[in-house]
Amino acid sequence: MEKTRFSVSDFIAITNQTLEYAYPSLEIEGEVASFKINQDKYVFFDIKDAGGSLGCFMTVWQLRVPIEDGMKVIVTATPKLTQWGKFSLTVKSVRPSGEGALKKSFEILKAKLDSEGLFALDRKRSLPPVPKHIGVISSTQAAGYADFIKIIGDRWGGVKIDVAHVQVQGADSPDQIIRALQYFNTREELPEVVVIIRGGGSADDLAGFNDEQLVRTIAASRIPTLVGVGHETDESLSDLVADVSAATPSNAAQLIVPDKAEVVRSVRYKIQSVLPRVLQVISDQRSLVRESLERALRAVETQHERTEDQFYRLRRVLEQLDPNVLLKRGYALLRGETKVGSSVEIETYTAIIKAKVEQYEPK
Repeated sequence: MEKTRFSVSDFIAITNQTLEYAYPSLEIEGEVASFKINQDKYVFFDIKDAGGSLGCFMTVWQLRVPIEDGMKVIVTATPKLTQWGKFSLTVKSVRPSGEGALKKSFEILKAKLDSEGLFALDRKRSLPPVPKHIGVISSTQAAGYADFIKIIGDRWGGVKIDVAHVQVQGADSPDQIIRALQYFNTREELPEVVVIIRGGGSADDLAGFNDEQLVRTIAASRIPTLVGVGHETDESLSDLVADVSAATPSNAAQLIVPDKAEVVRSVRYKIQSVLPRVLQVISDQRSLVRESLERALRAVETQHERTEDQFYRLRRVLEQLDPNVLLKRGYALLRGETKVGSSVEIETYTAIIKAKVEQYEPK
């Protein structure tokens, strides 16, 4: 049998072609060992089990969740033979596997983001009391989404809802949710609030909501965010970073819009409780107006009496100054120049007398 001869480079190239054809992408589960980051750019670690160990390589930006030695993980990778003849896995993504690893990864990332202030209460914004435009990020096939839409319609109605359909579990879920958030944040007409929802599931199903890049994208949103993921006891980093966190998708709908029936009852109760006070105020105002009018009338009457009294006094004074009154009392009016030889006119009450001055002496 004739043997095929290769150069070293050719053998490495054909081996990688064969591996790429046979295993374009595969998942391997194992325990992390010898984890390290070089130059803040490259990640190296081994993944092992009781029977063997494989070297792994990836870039820092691909590492979406924190891992450490001893943690059980699942890597999505492509097998490769390096130019130095060493077999390794070129990792596309890595995620914790099992409840213990998921919890450990969660706590590490939670502490890191908390130290940066991403969960601080003073950076959280309040939601609009009654939003008219909502952006929703969810799987439209999920029961949680259907519950959310139904409750929104039952409680208030008339709300404009734009929906971005995404996967809400699996390796592709975080990137799809990130793109949906970026879409809503770059629209010309921004929604008043963005809601991210999905129903309950296992810790592995909800792991995507602990993705570091997703959490940072929620924190950077220009639009207030509401996250309702899982059951009441579930807690994700997306919940912690959101402006408002809901226990479930149904609770998210309850938080985002008021219950119109309750609003009507509240308004009626307020009207009923305020009405007696309003009527009392009206009655009090009527009494005050009545008293004011009575005081004004009394003041007008008093002023009228004073004016009338002044009028009569003035009339009496004028009557006393009337020349006829003086003439009637025996006085006379003298008209003309009072010098010897001049003619004068003397008026009495009953007659007018013409006379000539024969003698004049100053008094």
